[in-house]
Parts: sequence; C-alpha cells; structure tokens
Amino acid sequence: MSKDKLSHVETIKTQSDGLRGTLSQSLVDNHTGNVRPDDEALIKFHGMYVQDDRDRRQERAEKKLDKLYSFMIRLRIPGGVISAKQWQAIHEVSELYGTGVLKITTRQTIQLHGLLKHQLSDTIQGFLTAKLDAIAACGDVNRNVICSSHPQVSPVFEQIHNYADKISEMLLPKTQSYYEIWIDNQKIYDRSVESDPLYQDRYLPRKFKIAIAIPPTNDVDVFANDIGLIAIVENDQLIGFNIAIGGGLSTTHGNKDTYSRLATVIGFCSSESDILKLIYHVLTIQRDYGNRSDRKLARLKYTLDKMGEENFVKELEKRAAVELKAAKSYTFTERNDRYGWQQAHDNKWYYTLFVENGVVTPNQKEFLFNLSKLGLSDFKFTCNQNLILGEIALEDKWQVEKLLTQYNIGQNISNLRQSSMSCVALPTCPLALAEAQRYLPELITKIEPLLVKHKIDQEDISIRMTGCPNGCGRSYLAEIGFVGTAPEEYNLMLGADRYGTRLNQIYKSKIKEPEILQELDYLFGLYKKEALDYETFGDFSFRKFFN
Repeated sequence: MSKDKLSHVETIKTQSDGLRGTLSQSLVDNHTGNVRPDDEALIKFHGMYVQDDRDRRQERAEKKLDKLYSFMIRLRIPGGVISAKQWQAIHEVSELYGTGVLKITTRQTIQLHGLLKHQLSDTIQGFLTAKLDAIAACGDVNRNVICSSHPQVSPVFEQIHNYADKISEMLLPKTQSYYEIWIDNQKIYDRSVESDPLYQDRYLPRKFKIAIAIPPTNDVDVFANDIGLIAIVENDQLIGFNIAIGGGLSTTHGNKDTYSRLATVIGFCSSESDILKLIYHVLTIQRDYGNRSDRKLARLKYTLDKMGEENFVKELEKRAAVELKAAKSYTFTERNDRYGWQQAHDNKWYYTLFVENGVVTPNQKEFLFNLSKLGLSDFKFTCNQNLILGEIALEDKWQVEKLLTQYNIGQNISNLRQSSMSCVALPTCPLALAEAQRYLPELITKIEPLLVKHKIDQEDISIRMTGCPNGCGRSYLAEIGFVGTAPEEYNLMLGADRYGTRLNQIYKSKIKEPEILQELDYLFGLYKKEALDYETFGDFSFRKFFN
C-alpha cells in the first residue's frame, strides 16, 4: 500500500459507517437536488452517480439557480440476463421516473438517467420487487461481472455463464446499508453481521472489473478488465480458465504516468474452488498494495506493474494456496454480436437486436414491452450495447417475427454502424470533453459513403467513440477510435486488431470533423489499394503506420 497521504475519498470510505455516511440526511434535504459532498462518493457504491444537465448550466447560472442535478442509476445484472417480467419492471420504472430512456451499457447492464433525488427510493424499491438491485454497480468495489452473451458459441455456455453469478455474489460488500437507506429507512441491522474480511472498512483503491470470455468470441473485450477469465473448452467440456490480470483502458490527457494496458495472462486453473480463491485474492492484493493517494494511478494495472508480474503471481499463489498451471491455447475469431436469428445447441432460438450506442429508441421500447408481455423470451444484454431475445421455442418464433415486422426492427443497418460503440458523454457525464453518444451516429452517416466509394462497405470495421480519455466506450480497442479532447475535437486512433487483443495508437491528434472525414477517405483508399489478402483495416493500419 502507498505510504503517501491518503486521498480524501479514502477518508470518506473509512469514516462512512459501512457506506452510510449522511445519505439518509441528504435525501431529505430540500435545499438542493444534490446530496452532500462526501455523500457523492458514497452514493456510487449504491449504484448511482450524481449528474447535471450540462446543456443548461450556463442558462441556470445566469439565473443564479443551482445546477439541474439528477441521478443515474445502474443495475447489477451479472452476465446480463433478466426475465421477461424483470424487463417489464424496468420498463414500468423508467416510465414513472427519470427521462424514460433505457440505456444498455458496455458492461452488460442497464442504466436510467434523469432521476430526481426524491424519486430514488421509489425507483430502487420498484426494482427490488422484481429482484433487481444496484448494489456495487459503481464505486471502489467489484462491479458488474460480464460474460460472453451468445449461447450458440458453446454447448457449455450455461455452465460458464453461471460463473458470473458466483463471482458477483462472492465479491459483494457485506454492508446492509443499501437496504437500510433505500428500503427500510431506519437502522435495524446488527453491525456484527457486516464484518467484511475482503473490503474491510476501506474497500478497494478504485473500481474493479471482471470479464469472462468464451472463445472464439471476445465480445466482452476480456483484456480490458482487471481480471479476465478465458474459458477453455475441449470436446464440449469446460476444463478450466486461463486467468488474465491487469487490464484497464482509462488514461488522463497530459498525464504520462497514466496509460491503457491489456491484461496479462498469468496461467490456467481447472478447479472451480481454486479459480474463485484466485479471483478473491487478486482483490486482496489490490486492496493491500493499490495506490490510495492518487486515484488516477489506483487501478490494478498500476499495482501489477509496480510489483512486477513475477512478484504479483508469487504473492497470489501464496495467499490463495493455489499453484497456477501453464496457460492453455485458445483463439479469438470474432468480437461483434451475431445479429438476427441464431439457433443454439438446445434448439432454442435467439434474436440479437441492434441498439445503437445502447439507447433503446421509443419504437424499440414499445416492441420490447409488448414482447415481454407474451413471456416467450428472456432478455440478454451484450457488452456491445445490444440485446439478445433468447430461449425462444420454435413454435413461438412466429410471434416474435410478427412483432419484429410490425415495429420494423432490424432493417437496413450498415456493418460499420453495427460495429460501433460509444459512451454516454454529454450532456450528463461530468467528465466528458466532447460529444459521443449523440454525435457518433451522425458521424457514421457521413463515413458510410466513403466506405461505399472505396468498395469496402461489407467490412466489419470496429468504430468507437468516447467523450474523454477514460475509455468507457472502449475506444482504445477499436480499429477506428475517437477520444474526445475538447468540444468537437478528437484524437483519431488506429491500429487495434479486430478481436480486442491489441491497443490502437494516436494517428492524428485534436482534429475536427472535416479533417476526420478527409483522413478516413485517404485511409480507406490506401487500404483498398495496399491491403494484403484477408488483412483487416486494423491490421493494415498497424502495419502501415506503427509497426
């Protein structure tokens, strides 16, 4: 653990009485739509962020009004699967509170924006009736555990997918403050049951992310996570997991001490109990050795690089009393979602619905609500911000197809658009320097003719945009990545591979739309002319400019 002065957030956590702080008092304070300053840090552990409408900041400041505060709430859904009844509950809660817009995140869950402070308890209670919660969806703890989404990738998909629930449950904070503050509104729990040997009273130095990939698909971008599990399947049997540690994409403009890093594969483990021990103790090492003075340097990737891989693995094996074996071979050949109808080994049918940047449109929302009322399908969120309608019996498929036709779902979407992703950015994200979610669809509309011009419009080129360098839209793993630097200004990133195993690099810094389109026109022409047989755009860009 760093011996430097602790950051203020560390003091807030240790003095929070199990993440309670003064949240109960903040909720009944009618003088502001916000919570108290220290509670802004604590409310994240309850699955919420304080936001305000940045489009209206100046207008309200001129009128000497407080910022237009609201809250974003994110659900904890390990593996991203919910029932039809749970979708109905999410739909109904969103109609009552917030903006009404449902947003599928890059971490396989859903979030609502625009909730007012007085609506928070009712919102959480509405979710709870459907057995949904937001515990540890944000904050300095393990967050939503993600897993490959498509059941047809493996006959042991369900067995692998169940690890997401097991890991999530094992790593949940023990404090009962979530129920106390949002449900019961009184302190009724015996503190002795809240003893937390994992998080203690200080929790982790920073957020922590875990992903499970099932080759040949890397839809989860497994190497972008603090811990990545890569399922090894032989003869249709799960024999164990390769374990990777130390991934993370966020950086800070102008801070050379920060960097994106892909996770390092440290070995293989076959025993479920040993795998869970190893995961648990990666967190204890991060808890004990992570940087608690500078939050920009507090992720596991920095802890791993400071300790060194050999020392880290030695400490991990000692704590877990488990010896890692040599990593097994595997291959990733895809990362995109499998759109349209697919059939899995169990003969059930699945339909993957494209949801641009995860924003469920009013038309899609109405379609999904009507589908949920039929009770024919479960709902699986993907890490590409889309939605799989699953477990559909052959005799019921026609009813889903009828609704798809009625609502004109899945028509005329280009490959580039289907391979796109963005973060929320403006107007609600306080960190955003530029647009992303609102702008990327418009930019893609201008890029699509360039692909047609150069006859490469059938390529599945990945394109991603983030409004700041924190990487929530995983732009550093895109063949074409945009990272916001200022209003209407982006770094253009090139050279990542198509399957999430190589980071991109800056090709042009701080450029605006006219130059972006000019550069892409040039690059697409070069690619068409000079690419090797079967060479992807990302591999070509890497070979041409960075190798």
